[in-house]
Amino acid sequence: MLTGRESLSRLIGKRRRFLPNLQSILSSPIRSSLNLLSDENGRLTETESSKGKVEISSSDLVTCPVCGSKVRGEDYTINSHLDRCLSRRTKRKLTQRTLLELNFGCSQSKLQISSDESEQLLSSDLSKNCSDYEENVTRCFSKIDPREEKSHDQRRQLPHTESVKQIDVAGSAENPISDGRANTMVDFSALSTDNEESRNHIDVTVDSISGMAIDTYIVGRKFSDEKEVNLGANISLLRDPDNIKDSNAIKVLSASSACCKGYVISVPKRSLDAVQIQIVCQNSIFNGKKGYDEFEALHLWQKALQVVEFAKNRPPNTTKYQQNFCLLLKEVLTSSPHLFTKDKKKFIESFTSLSEDSQRLFVRLYTRKGPWFRLSTIMYPEICNPQQAVKELSATGYLYLFEDTTKLHDDEMKDLLSLLTVSELRDILCTLRKKCNQGSRKQNLIASLLSCYKGGSCPVLQRLILERTEICIRTSPEAESLFWRAERLFFLNGEQDLSAFLLVDLGIVKYPTYNCIILEQIFSNESDLLAYEEAIEVAQVIDQSLDENNFELVLRCIMIADSRISCCPEKLIDSTSPDLMAIFRSCFSASWVYSKVILLGISFLECERRYKDAIHLLRRLLDCFTCDTRRGYWTVRLSVDLEHIGCPNESLSVAEAGLLDPWVRAGSRMALQRRVLRLAKPPRRWKTPSFSVTLKRKIIEVHIQGRPLNCEAGRKSRFYGEDGEQCGVEQLALQYYAREGGWQGVHTESGIWMTIFGLLMWDVLLSDVPNVFRTRFQTAPLDMETDHFYLARKSLIEPQLQKIHDGLAEEILITSWELHMGTACRGVNWDQHSLSDLRAAVSCIRGPCLASLCRHLAQDYGSWSSGMPDLLLWRFHGDYKGEAKLVEVKGPRDQLSEQQRAWLLLLMDCGFNAEVCKVSTTGTSP
Repeated sequence: MLTGRESLSRLIGKRRRFLPNLQSILSSPIRSSLNLLSDENGRLTETESSKGKVEISSSDLVTCPVCGSKVRGEDYTINSHLDRCLSRRTKRKLTQRTLLELNFGCSQSKLQISSDESEQLLSSDLSKNCSDYEENVTRCFSKIDPREEKSHDQRRQLPHTESVKQIDVAGSAENPISDGRANTMVDFSALSTDNEESRNHIDVTVDSISGMAIDTYIVGRKFSDEKEVNLGANISLLRDPDNIKDSNAIKVLSASSACCKGYVISVPKRSLDAVQIQIVCQNSIFNGKKGYDEFEALHLWQKALQVVEFAKNRPPNTTKYQQNFCLLLKEVLTSSPHLFTKDKKKFIESFTSLSEDSQRLFVRLYTRKGPWFRLSTIMYPEICNPQQAVKELSATGYLYLFEDTTKLHDDEMKDLLSLLTVSELRDILCTLRKKCNQGSRKQNLIASLLSCYKGGSCPVLQRLILERTEICIRTSPEAESLFWRAERLFFLNGEQDLSAFLLVDLGIVKYPTYNCIILEQIFSNESDLLAYEEAIEVAQVIDQSLDENNFELVLRCIMIADSRISCCPEKLIDSTSPDLMAIFRSCFSASWVYSKVILLGISFLECERRYKDAIHLLRRLLDCFTCDTRRGYWTVRLSVDLEHIGCPNESLSVAEAGLLDPWVRAGSRMALQRRVLRLAKPPRRWKTPSFSVTLKRKIIEVHIQGRPLNCEAGRKSRFYGEDGEQCGVEQLALQYYAREGGWQGVHTESGIWMTIFGLLMWDVLLSDVPNVFRTRFQTAPLDMETDHFYLARKSLIEPQLQKIHDGLAEEILITSWELHMGTACRGVNWDQHSLSDLRAAVSCIRGPCLASLCRHLAQDYGSWSSGMPDLLLWRFHGDYKGEAKLVEVKGPRDQLSEQQRAWLLLLMDCGFNAEVCKVSTTGTSP
């Protein structure tokens, strides 16, 4: 994979269906001193390396089983594409139905249910069959369990929203995520009938509530004895503690003796909509009625009051995914109103005034792949009239309809053809009297029709498609663009979307508790945001172009990024007085995105051996980004490329200048040092650098032999273990150390260290630092990989490091594990590492060594969070003392990287026992 490709793909996130600035980006003139695609006349041309690669016949393409895109049918191309897809987690593991029908912030009392039970539960509120319910029972917001809302120890619940406030520049406090429950001031602990102490919390009497009337709704109702609800019909409320799905449920009966009675005051138009009722507390129920006591009546009444208060801020007819979407829009407009013009804000706000069906249909279509959909196939149980919803959405500008033979772009025509079945495609080909093989695949049939459409020999193709699909719809570009912006502002990254709500509801992800203290906006005005969005579009174009092998467009995107950065009026950060907080805020700037595009372009140009162009871009990055931890990699590549074009003296000068740069660190610094030693030989340099002593330090090496299973170049080495089973070099080394020295250990690389660091520094990571926590869906502060992290928390970090130095690491580790088990945190892997392994590792590592290691991670997490040795080994001497060892394992054809060498030397300086284990094949000398 090209260097920077994976990072750029994560930045882009889910690819957009509509790129509003695409045409202007591709057609506007490029003011760049680097002209990658020009001939002597200044016109854009193809490079020699791209000739023959842009146009690829459909027969040479295969479909990726992960993402469904087309790639060239070569082994190397297919394997590389699959690696990228799997590394980006492109494969959808959750269906859209599951995504949309689960809610965020409304927990269920029984989350661990089977898939069959889950489907039954989800469909029960949507079914129109009213005769399959055993009792005349309705749920009065019964899925809301107040005990779960308040419980801090509930692992499948978000942190307390009422304790986390978001502070804007004006100083006003708002909940970053609020679904209406933050204003509900109810003593939830008094609602549990299982807790006897709750009886003492009730501070009202029967007389005080007797005759009191409140208005509320009945939702999720099903009837067995009557199909309709009559105006003025009498109802009664009873506790339903035997409900297996919610022990706090309230059931509503058409006739019964209960402490709470009422009547229907409004009948809905649709059979399953919420029914407006009024309930009254009956004093007569306590006069000798069997089965009730005063406490039960008061408890039921308080439960009803809590539900009514909750219902005031939550529309009863909205579906869960609809609520999540509206919540997202509301929060974005509240926190960032300055980033939307008056018309755009009006357009977004108008979404809430749409009918329920229209809102649900739009969210459904927005979250589906699309972009086109056949109206005749749109059927959702919660949408009663999709045709009417389409008309409303189309009239308000949220949907675009294809219902006539208007001219369409080629890409739109391809998407429309994909809606047709194979038989429909063959029927069109036969109508056009085109050759059609019975065994042709759908993609081949589409390609045949597209070739006719592009050639202009088939003007009736749109009419033929419309005759079969009838009306087709898609979300409008304006709505798509605005809601994409809202989603981006809400999550502040491209990797999270509405599925983040789902993961919380399912209990798959539990986010930590922290305070959002926002004193400065990330985007100061709309122009900055628009520039950032345009940069994201350029990044998506180059990413897609690499997938399609459109190298001409790749080179154009590189030139666009270069021109955008060169046109910046000033450097990103002044190196003389760097604003460390601005460093992590710069990740949301257009310049940052373009720098990633250029980095990917440099890797592409180096693969094409266009080193002079790569050198130009590297110098551009080093000139514009003076305070950036990526400067080390840029400097190394610049020195290497200069040597490629035969400029060893300049290459040496660049390497020497890089060693004076404070932003060149870790493995990159060591790589430059080694280059200086290699290039600085007489007569270029006569004096030996002082760091040569450090580089010449010997790292202990251990050589072992194994029986190889394969010896093919380019494949990971496999061996037969001591038990005769197949294993890798790391497992072979673990067996060797267990046999020779009684060592226990794990193959973890950096994983176990990041877990230990996260647990030991948990409170530091989530401390109250302004502007680093902005959403409810963060697993780490925004400045974690910058120098700002340590400097802003130095007063908290140093005392914690002192405790670790004094031998309290194991106690801190155990406490953090027990309090936060299962909570998502950057670097912490709860499943891969057990508490016993972590305790053994920490107890065997001396306190000073562990404190020194944690200090390096706190000061520069970005540079030191990768490249650690493969194995962490430990062994005990008695009950309380032990020792640890770190081992980097190398196969027969592997060499230490500069980052790995830097880690080994650093660990040795910290006092660790570190070594390299080299595995060779049987019969070869080490």
